[in-house]
Amino acid sequence: MANEEDAASIRPPEPVTIVVVRCKNLKGSKGDSLNSLVRLEFGTNLLGESPKVEANTETHSTEYNFNASFDCTFEDATFLDSIAYKPVIVTVVEVLPKDKKGKEEKINILGQSCIDLLPLLHGETKFSVTQYVHPVTVPTEPATTEHILPEIEVQVSVAQPLLTETQLHNSNLLSVHLDSAFSVPDSWQIQMAQQFNYTASLPVPISTEKESTIVLSNGLLRAPGEKETTNHRKWSAAPSASGSCLYITDSNIEILPFEDEDGDLRDREDIVFRQEAMNEKNHVTWNTERRCFLSAEAAESLQNKIAQNRYWPLEIMRTPIQQATKTKGKQGSLEEDIPISFHGVAYVNMAPLLYPGVKRIRGAYLVKPFIENEVFDKTKRKGTLAEEAARIASGMSRTLASAMAQKAPPPSKQGKADAKTKPSGAVLKPDVLAEGEGNEAKNLEGQQYLESRTFITLEFVLDKPLVPKRPPSSLARKVAEYIPPRPVFARKTGGSKKAVEDFHGQLTTVANSLLEEFRQMYGDDLLKGSLPQSNDAMDQRRQKFLYELNTSGKYFAFKEQLKNSVIKIVREKYLNTTAFTDKEKLQAFLSELYVFLIDQMHVALNKFLTAEEAPEEPPPVTDSATLKHFAREAEVNQNFELAAKYYQERLSRNKNDPDHWFDYGAFCLLIGDFGKAEECFKETVAIAQKHVPGLLMHGCMSLMNEKYEEAETFLEAATCAESKNVIAWTMLGLYYDSIQNDIGAERAFLEANRLNAATSSSSELIAPVDVPAEVEDSVSETIADEPAGEGAPGTAVSEDQKLPEVHVDDALREEPGSASGETTAQPSAPPTAALPPSVVISSATPVGKLGVKPQTQSTTQMTSKQSSRVPSPAGSNRQSPPPTETDPVAPAEEKSAEVKPNDSIFLQVAAFLLEVNALQLTDAALAHELVAANGEPGARYYVLLGRLKIQQKSFIGAEENLKQAVMLKHQNPDAWGLMGHLYYLTSRTEEAQDCYERTLAYTTEASDMHAIYLRLASIYLEKGEFDKAKTTFLKACIRSPSCVSWLGVGIACYRLEDLAEAEDALSEANILNNKDAEVWAYLSLVCLQTGRQLEAEQSYKYALKLNLQDKNLLGEIHQLQQKVGFGNPMVA
Repeated sequence: MANEEDAASIRPPEPVTIVVVRCKNLKGSKGDSLNSLVRLEFGTNLLGESPKVEANTETHSTEYNFNASFDCTFEDATFLDSIAYKPVIVTVVEVLPKDKKGKEEKINILGQSCIDLLPLLHGETKFSVTQYVHPVTVPTEPATTEHILPEIEVQVSVAQPLLTETQLHNSNLLSVHLDSAFSVPDSWQIQMAQQFNYTASLPVPISTEKESTIVLSNGLLRAPGEKETTNHRKWSAAPSASGSCLYITDSNIEILPFEDEDGDLRDREDIVFRQEAMNEKNHVTWNTERRCFLSAEAAESLQNKIAQNRYWPLEIMRTPIQQATKTKGKQGSLEEDIPISFHGVAYVNMAPLLYPGVKRIRGAYLVKPFIENEVFDKTKRKGTLAEEAARIASGMSRTLASAMAQKAPPPSKQGKADAKTKPSGAVLKPDVLAEGEGNEAKNLEGQQYLESRTFITLEFVLDKPLVPKRPPSSLARKVAEYIPPRPVFARKTGGSKKAVEDFHGQLTTVANSLLEEFRQMYGDDLLKGSLPQSNDAMDQRRQKFLYELNTSGKYFAFKEQLKNSVIKIVREKYLNTTAFTDKEKLQAFLSELYVFLIDQMHVALNKFLTAEEAPEEPPPVTDSATLKHFAREAEVNQNFELAAKYYQERLSRNKNDPDHWFDYGAFCLLIGDFGKAEECFKETVAIAQKHVPGLLMHGCMSLMNEKYEEAETFLEAATCAESKNVIAWTMLGLYYDSIQNDIGAERAFLEANRLNAATSSSSELIAPVDVPAEVEDSVSETIADEPAGEGAPGTAVSEDQKLPEVHVDDALREEPGSASGETTAQPSAPPTAALPPSVVISSATPVGKLGVKPQTQSTTQMTSKQSSRVPSPAGSNRQSPPPTETDPVAPAEEKSAEVKPNDSIFLQVAAFLLEVNALQLTDAALAHELVAANGEPGARYYVLLGRLKIQQKSFIGAEENLKQAVMLKHQNPDAWGLMGHLYYLTSRTEEAQDCYERTLAYTTEASDMHAIYLRLASIYLEKGEFDKAKTTFLKACIRSPSCVSWLGVGIACYRLEDLAEAEDALSEANILNNKDAEVWAYLSLVCLQTGRQLEAEQSYKYALKLNLQDKNLLGEIHQLQQKVGFGNPMVA
């Protein structure tokens, strides 16, 4: 019963009708009179010949109106496939008149044309084409106006579409483009090229269980530099066609950059080898296109097989050309045993076809000897396609030879099915792995592929992607569903205050209009000074002015202009929205309203007529970047309350800036408030739906909360918002790797590596920045003992970046560059990889008491199958200005420009995650870097790992990592700087001082110079070396002035008894932060020393009010107060 139902459900054959309408510009071999016919063939099947038709000499056209048809059967899944890759061959044959002795008419083939039936698979039921009729031999010269090619008009139709709407939507079309094989074995000589056929074959699924063998034969061995006459590809199955008819009109060979390919040979050294092989060695050319129709079942099977094993075998072989014979017995014997030589295989990585939205892969793939053991290990496929492919190729070559001999196919073959469409049983063959050793020994010819490094260029193109990609509009809608965007501008404020302000504005407008009217009437007299000022004259002018307003209608217009604002006042201030029923209440209200309006009129006119300009408000001392810098300082001092105050002040100044919310969210991550951090990142995305860091961090928070679908949406939206962002692609790859999506991870890492390599190759030259002369002079006067080799750094203010800076003083510091003489293998730390928030100190903080909130996540040795790495990584792909190096001794013109290389993609992500305090995800990035480096990472890896350990308070592990970084790159200022911070945090001040001084001695500056200056200066203060402390604090002030740096200068000057400079420095610190108790305490000491009682008492009061914690400093103040006899109001 089941078989009967299946048979009943199979669609009956659909006739495909081909109508040859006419042919124009045909020219015969003898004179103007021309008798011709057309022959139609589909594959090896002869569809029919038209009757002999005489050409019209006047219109130069031949009307054939001949139709033929064949049945498209749906029982065999391969018939639709044959329509995709087989054309209908139209052959125009001239019928010559009989000679005197001839018994039969002679024929002469005038030309051929191939009709593409692909529109039938696109759902069309009828189409018409007009094509050239090409001669059967390729012309040596292009056609000119004197040799116009004939044109033939053909119509193709079916009664019903071959595919239903559902089938059309679910089916696909795979086009295999085989171009050439280069660097072929030296034994392939041009002299023997005509004796062999070069064939490639590969399997393509036609159903869940069956596969069809795709054969691309008739490769031509060519000499170096020899190319095709055209850039069009050929039909893969047009056995009776020859000449230019073999070329597909709409299929051109595109030349793409090697870097954009997906094959095996993409590195720089491989590109050089490819260019040499293409220009200097023999090569085999196919330039063939083979289309494969994939039903829904076949497309799903292809997708599943690629997912199970990404490598697809493409077998290559050489066979002798079998000549066409007349004896069937000999021909049969030839088909039975065809010798195969140089049997090789290329492994094509088809995984990119499973990337969302990808429809095409192209590349150069190395050819290796065919050894069944290796093929099975690589592709999990048994057996070989060589024998079947050789038989098919042999049959095609014999058919082609027959066509070239101008012989029609025998009638016995017209109904024979094409052998090429027969499904292959290669994948169903029994296991033959036991013979692997024998195969390896026999395939000595295949070893020549390895010696020659033979590679083949091919391309796979899909009509529709196997995995659809979500369009950016869909992602944007999805993001908006999770986080609805909110308007940037606040709602308009209403109420009585706004109504009165609108009334004032309207009065001002009317007053301006009245003044303009008065100037038009009396302006000339006013300018001449002849305007009388007597009471009668003034009264007369007033009456005339009012008369003019009333007669012109302007009085009514002004009244209407004020009406709307008066109505608002009635509604908003007096809350009257209905008509009065009591006349007394109405009169009372009108009297009250009149008085109020007159008063407000006087107020508005007084403001309008007042010539005095309001004084401009001075700009705030601290801008947004400075507040961020102060907040970072408070963070690293573990004064989280003060840091929160600075972040909240930034938000109060501008709540519509997404960067303010993003920075506050990173701070919340630092203090462990993950809920508030997520809300901040939500607010960031709500304000700016394409804010890339906000999208990335919200995706990370979703991943931490195991909201995988939401995480994928936001991370993918980040790549759409900024398609060339290396960090966004890498983080998307890390997400896919965490959910075991190997294909997605590979795709994201490949894209990130490609972008990173492109950024590295187009690195901008870094221009040096010089220190201003006036700043240099002011510093040189105060420097007593400067460390050897250290120049005063320049000043620069970096702009706000899309990806925030890592270093604490990111808003104001100058970013250091690499020394031009640096030749070490690993790049120096870029601006993205600066010190964690544990580096800036306050003089009130005891040495060794600093640290950050410990994190629970530790670095684990993860492994990833999909980790990839750029062969020559260079610096971080950041959007901040390139780092610069300054040298006050040498003039700027004499400094050479430098190029900063890129870090690997995982190091860039690790730096970004450390910077936003996402320590839990930094482990994954560093683990991928370890795998990508094959267990031998560079110094940059150990620097970031040590920095992570410091933030996690794992000081022993951090010291080991930093020592490893120094071993790999001794002149690494970032490693020495971090090691100094490590020793400082563990109270080993002597070792910390040595590391800091070594860092400052290098010509290449570290990424966190401001923090190094502050900590080194604080060590000098504790050791009593006040001159060095003063000099070092001044350098910190030049880089990025802050309350902490100016406080250090003030303390050093006070200890040096330079009270005037101490007071100036402390005043600068007080301007930047007037709520620092230590600043007020030292100001009190200075005032006590200079005998200013009132100021000393006021400063002392503020120090106590702000809760001064330094007991030693408080005791010093009390001793000095007792000594001078004033300064403490409580004692007096």
